[in-house]
Amino acid sequence: MSTTTERRSGGLEVRSIDYVPLNERHGKVSHIGPLWFVSNAQIATLAVGLISITTGGNLVWSLIAIALGVLIGTLFMAAHSSQGPQLGLPQMIQSRPQFGYIGALLVWLFAYLQYAGFNIFNTILAGQAIKESLNVGSPNLWFWVVTIVAVVIALFGYDLIHAFERYLTYLTIAMLALLTIAAFHLTVPAGMFNLGDFHLVPFLGQLGVAAGYQISWAIYVSDYSRYLPPAKGRGTFAWTFWGSALGGIWVMFLGAYIAAAAGENFEAIGSIKSTADQLFGGFGAIALFVAALGLLSVTALNMYGGSLTLISSMDSLRPIRPTLKLRVITIAVTALISVILANLASEDFLANFNDFLLLVLYFFIPWTAVNLTDYFIVRKGHYAIAEIFKADGIYGRWGWPGIIAYLVGFVVMIPFFSAGKLFVGPVAHALDGADISLFIGLPVAAFLYWLLTRRLDVDAETRLAKAEADALEEAAHEHILP
Repeated sequence: MSTTTERRSGGLEVRSIDYVPLNERHGKVSHIGPLWFVSNAQIATLAVGLISITTGGNLVWSLIAIALGVLIGTLFMAAHSSQGPQLGLPQMIQSRPQFGYIGALLVWLFAYLQYAGFNIFNTILAGQAIKESLNVGSPNLWFWVVTIVAVVIALFGYDLIHAFERYLTYLTIAMLALLTIAAFHLTVPAGMFNLGDFHLVPFLGQLGVAAGYQISWAIYVSDYSRYLPPAKGRGTFAWTFWGSALGGIWVMFLGAYIAAAAGENFEAIGSIKSTADQLFGGFGAIALFVAALGLLSVTALNMYGGSLTLISSMDSLRPIRPTLKLRVITIAVTALISVILANLASEDFLANFNDFLLLVLYFFIPWTAVNLTDYFIVRKGHYAIAEIFKADGIYGRWGWPGIIAYLVGFVVMIPFFSAGKLFVGPVAHALDGADISLFIGLPVAAFLYWLLTRRLDVDAETRLAKAEADALEEAAHEHILP
């Protein structure tokens, strides 16, 4: 098989939701690790480690819950990453075989809300961090700067995103290592390392939130592995898992430790700065600037993924050709939504919108169960890829097994939801707010989907995929989808 670099126009990535042909596959599987390490090793992740501390747990059990939660959640997230090299498709377009050509819109709507919503928070945090670091301009000015730089990275696309994350990994590791040393200068209250002081509710709450946070990355992962050759699939899982898990655990640990020392005085940006300055004067500003670069990189990931999701949704309503012009427009739309709302956001808005985003994350727990069950158990990685882009293809307009399993999985989770001021289910209320919905929705949706697809003729799909393989490669090489 011959390999070439991906097709580009003026340096910009041309492909979006279309299949990546084998002769354009390239890159090293080891590049996946830095990307997911940096994506997780940023300020927004730090706050995930506070749940147990702020609800009455001690530090040692918080750390144990974080580690278990991250490892469990990353297992599912990394499994999605291995789909990219095998299928050569971005993540969300892969929902069509389970949900149907039109039915996939069900999950794409929530995916886009997550991309745009998290970008509001990332933009605000990055702008505030840069303002605090450089003490120049206003946060609103930096909101625009962060957005413009992220747009440029997203437009150049896959290769630049990987390169940016790789170089940023060195800075991030150095900053986190020094910040960890600085954190040891803090004093935590007595009893924080007492293993005998175990409280079930804070422990379950922290474990569930950490696992859920990792699973929230599931809608991203194949986007950044789909240009790799198919043979790299197994290595992709390992690099994604350890990159994401180590980044998440390290930063959540820091968040829990700093919060335990700060108590009620904890505030993400201010606490990072004051902790870093414990090591030497001025390090706080450096740490915040590096952290802002991490947020900028995640903002670019959200714009890139948001663009793919918008194009996928448009294609389901009316078949389109995924051109570079369409990429530019959809990235610009996603960027404008986040930067405008970031500039208009108030403190009350942020508090309430955070709860809203938590609700949005709930929608991806049954989706990841259905998608992974289909890929690893039902179809075992074999899909007629050309049919994914046909409104009248074998996957149909509505994939009822996927839709039913998804809806049932979501409904059984509702009593276990704990989304702050917006909604607390009866079971979560009885558990003093502990959220274990993840561990209910995942197995229910997965088992039901497997049950509903027992009569699926996978062999016929495999034969069709082989028959269409050559035509698929030729069409993709010409950048024309079937």
